[in-house]
Amino acid sequence: MMAEIQQLMSVNQWDVALKASSEKPLLVFKHSTSCSVSAGAHEELMNYIKDTNTAPVDFAIVHVIEERPISNAIAEQLGIKHASPQAILVKDGEAVWDTSHWHITYAFLSEKLGSPANSQ
Repeated sequence: MMAEIQQLMSVNQWDVALKASSEKPLLVFKHSTSCSVSAGAHEELMNYIKDTNTAPVDFAIVHVIEERPISNAIAEQLGIKHASPQAILVKDGEAVWDTSHWHITYAFLSEKLGSPANSQ
């Protein structure tokens, strides 16, 4: 049973996810479907999620080209300049950390969120 990732398709879904971050932290991944760097980061994230049985965070993804209003809302509400690919950890409605591009790796996620092997 792997962790699941929610695709954000509306600003309303984002609002709900943002509110829920007070119960459980949320990792938001901003993905550009036309970018090879983003494709690599997406693969790293999906591999991390695949290996994680009980995730310490909830996961959400937004396709930044197709869902620009959501991407913009995330940047505005969290006060984080948009990048893609970008990973943002949200807790209690606030950004705890963010990183982008080549920094989004399996090892980085394991370091920040805990190694999947430890979550069995």
